[in-house]
Amino acid sequence: MKTSLRYRLHSGKNSKIAYYIRQASRCAVPKSVLRRHLDKILVEGDRKYRSSDVRSRIEYYNRLADGTQIGAGATRLGDFALRGNSSTYFFDSYEFTRWFDDDLLWHYLFGDITHIPEHPSILKSRPIAGDNANSVLLNLDKCRHFVFLKDRIPFEKKADMAIFRGSVKDNENRIRFIEKFDGSPRVDASNTISGGGGHSVSSDSGKMAPRISLYDHLKFKYIMALEGNDVASNLKWIMSSSSIAVTPRMRYETWYMEGRLIPDVHYIEIKPDFSDLEERMDYYSSHPKLAREIIGNANEYTRQFRDPELERYISLSVLRRYFEATGQISD
Repeated sequence: MKTSLRYRLHSGKNSKIAYYIRQASRCAVPKSVLRRHLDKILVEGDRKYRSSDVRSRIEYYNRLADGTQIGAGATRLGDFALRGNSSTYFFDSYEFTRWFDDDLLWHYLFGDITHIPEHPSILKSRPIAGDNANSVLLNLDKCRHFVFLKDRIPFEKKADMAIFRGSVKDNENRIRFIEKFDGSPRVDASNTISGGGGHSVSSDSGKMAPRISLYDHLKFKYIMALEGNDVASNLKWIMSSSSIAVTPRMRYETWYMEGRLIPDVHYIEIKPDFSDLEERMDYYSSHPKLAREIIGNANEYTRQFRDPELERYISLSVLRRYFEATGQISD
């Protein structure tokens, strides 16, 4: 299915061109310059960001205990290179690893990680449940995942429907959702990738549709945030809008700390089989004050990720803690 020119120009997503220009500009700064300023930035940040909320975020991302063994197979920061790695994962990691000494060791796992690694590792995503201390989060692949929108449509003026547009491929969860609500007048659910993997969702059944912009989604009161390979990548921009994210209980989390989100406070939680979706929609459509409270809570939660200086401080602190916990530097 071809992508329309209108979608390409007005998708609402972050610009990859602008992203790569920014990253190339950062890489032009010598590492020696950054390292001379690291201690000052961290000390000033420790003083400026003394709130329990900031400290709590650092401890949430990095749960390693002192004395954690780095383990076999760790690599030097100085050997980290673009070749052999996804460009976005490389640049998002290198943005912060370059502040630290080349001889420090680390493990990293790039991609949609849904298991807990054997050794302490830097990664984008991890399971919410279980002992996930070895899964240390950084904000990776953020050009795709961390999108925020300005929504000018009040909740009451949006269509009283739920919408899902996404790649199905072999994702059983998404396949079941589209099949369940095929032809529903309240739920617009479609696969946007032809031939949805091993479970093809055919255009003949009415379940195929072209991709639409993120802003076109905002015409609907309810937007489905269904987990794909790991998290639902649309959750962040939904929660920055005046629509409401709807999803079953989440299993994975990223830098956005999905594990801290509270059902029916930050989003609407539905049953895993989606059987109560329309009932939950009816409830909040008839109780718009409660719906606006969820939207306000979601917007407030999202605001904590919008300060670039704070995000830099937290990212550097997470890495500093990684090297402290593994006994490579002292606090």
